[in-house]
Amino acid sequence: MTPDIRWKQRFQNFEKAYRFLRAALDKPRLNELERTGVIQAYEFTFELAWNTAKDYLNARGVEAAFPRDVLKKAFQYELVANGEVWMDMLEKRNLMAHSYDEDRAQTALSLIRDIYEPEFRRLMATLAVKGEVGE
Repeated sequence: MTPDIRWKQRFQNFEKAYRFLRAALDKPRLNELERTGVIQAYEFTFELAWNTAKDYLNARGVEAAFPRDVLKKAFQYELVANGEVWMDMLEKRNLMAHSYDEDRAQTALSLIRDIYEPEFRRLMATLAVKGEVGE
């Protein structure tokens, strides 16, 4: 599989995960199970986001393998505009994956809804344009 096809296939999975997350966030009230589901959806959307960026960068000859390196390169190559938010997303994703309580869940939901979701949307729009023009 060529690198250009690989990132485009990963991008399709990122889009699906994002749409799932967006649909969950659109619900006005979430019970405990639904909140947990949103956090899990965030985690796999984030994984697909940074892996899509990695595959896109690799297809352009930019080497980066680990999330932190990929996010730094994504900022450097203008795939993401707010590198600090993406680093925070990485840090919070790691914390969300290893602990759970009601206060953290509410904080996580607020971050996901208000700050992280718009970053996913911007990355998706940037990559969609790049995919259309064949960069």
